[in-house]
Amino acid sequence: MKKEKLAIAGPILSALAVLVALASLTMKAFQSIGIYTPTNPDALILALQISAAVFILGLAFFAIILPDKTRQILTGKTVRYGSNLLIITLAFLGILITLNYLAYKNPKEWDLTAEKSHTLAPESIAILAALPEKVEAIAFFSAYTPMDAADQLLLDFKANSNGKFDYQFVDPDLNPVEVREAGITGDGKILLQMREKQEIIPVASEQELLRGMLRLINPDERAVYFLTGHGEYDSEIQGERAVTRAIETLYGKNYIVQPLNLLAENAIPDDALTIVIVGATNPLSADEIALFDSYLADGGGLVALVDPTPLSELGNEEDTLVAYLAESWGVLLDDNLIVDPSSNPPSDAVAYSYAEHPITQKMNNVAAYFPFARSMQFVENKNLTQTLLAWTIDRAWGESNFSALEVDGDPVAFDEEDDIPGPLAMASSVENISTGGRIVVFGNAVFAGDEAFDAYGNGDLFINAIDWAAEQEDLLNLTPKPQVERTFLAPNDFQLITILLGTICLLPGMMIVGGFLAWMNRKKRG
Repeated sequence: MKKEKLAIAGPILSALAVLVALASLTMKAFQSIGIYTPTNPDALILALQISAAVFILGLAFFAIILPDKTRQILTGKTVRYGSNLLIITLAFLGILITLNYLAYKNPKEWDLTAEKSHTLAPESIAILAALPEKVEAIAFFSAYTPMDAADQLLLDFKANSNGKFDYQFVDPDLNPVEVREAGITGDGKILLQMREKQEIIPVASEQELLRGMLRLINPDERAVYFLTGHGEYDSEIQGERAVTRAIETLYGKNYIVQPLNLLAENAIPDDALTIVIVGATNPLSADEIALFDSYLADGGGLVALVDPTPLSELGNEEDTLVAYLAESWGVLLDDNLIVDPSSNPPSDAVAYSYAEHPITQKMNNVAAYFPFARSMQFVENKNLTQTLLAWTIDRAWGESNFSALEVDGDPVAFDEEDDIPGPLAMASSVENISTGGRIVVFGNAVFAGDEAFDAYGNGDLFINAIDWAAEQEDLLNLTPKPQVERTFLAPNDFQLITILLGTICLLPGMMIVGGFLAWMNRKKRG
């Protein structure tokens, strides 16, 4: 009896060793996935080794103290049945471990959705295969912007790239320096990099990612020129009237940006995809207007940001650019200043709605605001495709009495006789159907300056306009995915009764009957 009490210490010691070994293995597992970092990693290995030794010693101690009992246990039915179960369990675990190892070494994804929503279009697969070098994507998403869809899309690209595409997420709020260096404006943008070349993707979509990769594969020089010599915003030196933030963003999109003084050069460079005029305060010469007209007739592009008359230095001189836009392109810039009663100050007109157009379709319903803007309208022309892009609210109006805006005290009020009621258009695009020439006109330049560029959707709207005027939207039609409509059909009365009877009566009843029969069978056997 004393031997049996002494021998029981062996199995108890072995059981404790097993518990310690399981705890050590759990900690090792946490360490491998990064949840836990031990201060002394070697201690876990030592604990496993000691546990194994104690386990064996405990069983050996029991066998030495009670050899007859040990022989009886090893030759009994329990051991035989238990050994069979142990063999089956070890075989199952071996197969499971082998399959997991093979899956880990050879990752493969299956798209089991009915509409194959996680399967890229054939065009995407072809472009990924054609990548000459690896592309790194940096997705700038803050905590306020959902990233699940973007993460899944980027994961799909990575899974189909054969190692040629990888990505990471960066919070722009926590990394402002990296955001500025990348030329990123706003939230939810993706930067594609292939060695020294890079492209900024405005929105996480399969089509936009392909456009960016196409531009990386075909890095043709894309030149944009900013007009100088008429008091325009400075494109090289930061200041109150500067567009250096826009220039940084254009550099990030692989553009070559240079100043252009037509008064000195008297020619528009052959590589100019578009010319940008930001807030000229003095009129353009007749020769410059003639150069622009010839350039646009050959399919060129122009983006003109024209402030209201009080912000210029024209005096009684005619604004030759405004006259040219009206005569040749049907864009009438109203001689007013928009008052938006919903803004503070009311001179900051806000664009609340946009037209269906490549420039504005990427705005994602983000507002843009235009401090000291003028409105515009069209004279219809069958040879032109004209679109008013951005609109104020209905309660806004175009104030034509500039002197009333300078009076302190009572707020300016709408005058039905002289003022233009809202909603008012503040931006427009026009394309010549015959020549392919494109222009974009804004009734404001302040919104694109350094002080307002990063506010709301201002920067996006300005850069999108340059992309469109330069014909760099890279239209690419993807193979459409079939849309599967899923509708939940409510059960009828018969189906509902069947479900209730099955769940409430049938299943519990079967369990009760099965238990009763098992009890009766056991009672008969005594």
